Amino acid sequence: MANNNYDLEERTAKFSENVIDFIKSVNRNPLNDSVLRRLIRSATSVGENYCEENNASSK
Repeated sequence: MANNNYDLEERTAKFSENVIDFIKSVNRNPLNDSVLRRLIRSATSVGENYCEENNASSK
């Protein structure tokens, strides 16, 4: 039962969207490109991991 004030699924999705928007605003170049790729992978994996854990058959 999710509490609307503490809905982690929604919060992690919003976090991922915010990071993606931030990365779109950064001027990419060879020096920061690998860091930005790692940032987007780690930021989006937070929500993915939460959903996977939340939907696990045993808790």
